[in-house]
Amino acid sequence: MTSDPARDWMWSQACELLARAERMHREFFRPMGLLARVPVWEPPVDILETEDAVLVLVALPGVDVDQAQAVIEEGHLAIGGARALPPELRTATIHRLELPQGRFYRRVPLPPGRYSDVGRAAVAGCLLITLRKARGSLG
Repeated sequence: MTSDPARDWMWSQACELLARAERMHREFFRPMGLLARVPVWEPPVDILETEDAVLVLVALPGVDVDQAQAVIEEGHLAIGGARALPPELRTATIHRLELPQGRFYRRVPLPPGRYSDVGRAAVAGCLLITLRKARGSLG
């Protein structure tokens, strides 16, 4: 089967536009539940499961992870906080500003089970949340 470069290009562009639309949908004007009803952005999240724990890696460049809030609600992990503009921005000329600013909020479903311990750590610009599985939990 031969490939049609024009069709492949159009398909590639369509997929890129769909991905961009999804990112925009996630980043703009999402309600934050109990935290506040203000415009927010959603950080990208990886969720990994081992035999003993569920690991949630949240990309939060420039955010003090000690100020990020994380709670388990009805089988979901809710993460919230804010990314403040650097003080230099007040007097700087902006050439490019791509990192999202302001309040962030993300709510992600967790694998079924019970968790006995929650750990937090800062890892390379990310918040790593470790949810230790309770003995006899599903998963």
